[in-house]
Amino acid sequence: MLGRNSGYVLLVVVYFLAAVLTELITNNAVAVVLTPIAIGLAESLGLDSRPLLVAIMMGASASFATPIGYQTNTMVYASGNYRFSDFLRIGVPMNIIVGLATCAAIALFMPLSK
Repeated sequence: MLGRNSGYVLLVVVYFLAAVLTELITNNAVAVVLTPIAIGLAESLGLDSRPLLVAIMMGASASFATPIGYQTNTMVYASGNYRFSDFLRIGVPMNIIVGLATCAAIALFMPLSK
């Protein structure tokens, strides 16, 4: 349906899905849940799964937008008297910038085709 750019679209979707989920649950759980899904999607599209797995690793580690996604965020949130909106205001743009840079680097250095 998406033609030859479907691999890159899938890469971005997998990254941002991992990044959103890691804001709600731990990064380890996100990696465990998304890894078999990404491998299955890559195989069904005839793509190399390794770039998608790197996207999951990076996306699951990019917890900037909430204080509950990562332990360090929670510690800083409590001791620094930050508000939840402080994390959203700074973290969402940071997630987007890091996500786009990561996806571009993965697409540049790791071919999606087998």
